[in-house]
Amino acid sequence: MEHTEMTVGDLIDLLSACDRGAPVRLAMNPFFPMAHRLTQVVQADDGRGQPVVYLAEGQDPDSQLGPVPPEVAVALTWQGPVQAPPRRARRTARRADGQ
Repeated sequence: MEHTEMTVGDLIDLLSACDRGAPVRLAMNPFFPMAHRLTQVVQADDGRGQPVVYLAEGQDPDSQLGPVPPEVAVALTWQGPVQAPPRRARRTARRADGQ
């Protein structure tokens, strides 16, 4: 099975539907989803003469922002939707004299 990578054109098409003033975040690691602040875009050669673009977080210690919101992890299919367990009837406490 051939792996298809997202191209710069694909990224531009997807970003064109977004608010131009919104900050950009990287969602990393589906098993421990964290958000990172995007600070750099670098184009380089992939070693075979083909251009490749890298999106990177900065070296600032505040570049990692913490866990991604649960709805983002669900939208990325990294986590399934979680529903609260059904409520059970509350138990009543018994008095020490058995009443």
